[in-house]
Amino acid sequence: MQRRTFLQKQLGAGAALAMAPLAGMAAAGLSPAEQPFQRKYAFHDGMFRQHAGDDFLEQIRFGYNQGFRAIEDNGMMTRTPDMQEKIGNLLQELQMEMGVFVVAFDNWPLQTSLTSGKKEWQDKFVRFCQDAVAVAKRCHAKWMTVVPGNYERQLPMGIQTANVIDALRKGADVLAKHNLVMVLEPLSDTPDLFLRHSTQTYEICKAVNSPACKILFDMYHMQRNEGDIIRHIDWCWDEIAYFQIGDNPGRKEPGTGEMNYRNIFKHLYTKGYRGILGMEHGNAQPGKEGELALIQAYREADRF
Repeated sequence: MQRRTFLQKQLGAGAALAMAPLAGMAAAGLSPAEQPFQRKYAFHDGMFRQHAGDDFLEQIRFGYNQGFRAIEDNGMMTRTPDMQEKIGNLLQELQMEMGVFVVAFDNWPLQTSLTSGKKEWQDKFVRFCQDAVAVAKRCHAKWMTVVPGNYERQLPMGIQTANVIDALRKGADVLAKHNLVMVLEPLSDTPDLFLRHSTQTYEICKAVNSPACKILFDMYHMQRNEGDIIRHIDWCWDEIAYFQIGDNPGRKEPGTGEMNYRNIFKHLYTKGYRGILGMEHGNAQPGKEGELALIQAYREADRF
């Protein structure tokens, strides 16, 4: 089917499904383009705003109707407790899963640095992990993103690493009691960030030595920082708990850059990964057509 034909059909069908009662979807029958994806791709707030409006709850319903079965929400901790509960209740109603949210520091999203070893920052980190437990219960989450922060230029690298490990152990002790997991994310946004490589993150997780401290492997960031994605995944496999997606360059949906996501997804499946794949990227095209093109891109990448 040509993309133009697909977009025309999806534009009408997607809008109609978004308005239809969920209970009537099975009786009406779903086209192949509306069937659940084989993998748990997790979209975020704003990704389907052109179809569903600004209300994230309506975006979740629209995403469900397009076959998605998971979401993630970096800013969940900045939402009101009432909204956190509404999101969690809707996810349970639709039998969808909640992916990561960010353990928010008071200057989020800039993030406080844990590299300095200062007790005031360690205490704040522990407090925000405690806050994250309550948030996770409201929205039925298991994983939460942690970024240690920036380099402490006046300290040797080994000392900074030890400071980060010490702080993460304290946070992991909080989360482990509730069967929750912080996932450390190495990033490529700026060279000032302390955590930049998957192997560095692997070393830290091994040192923390807790089921509550694992790796978030964002494939966009790792393609920029180190490349050789599949081999790095294999090296770090036993400490990875969560993956995120974004093609490079551009940080858009699969198929818009240089990365062979169909092959990467196949590799993850072959290794036994059945978890969430967070759609941590923007839409390559604007408007409703851009949203439908994004959905089609995932249909293409989802084929085994």
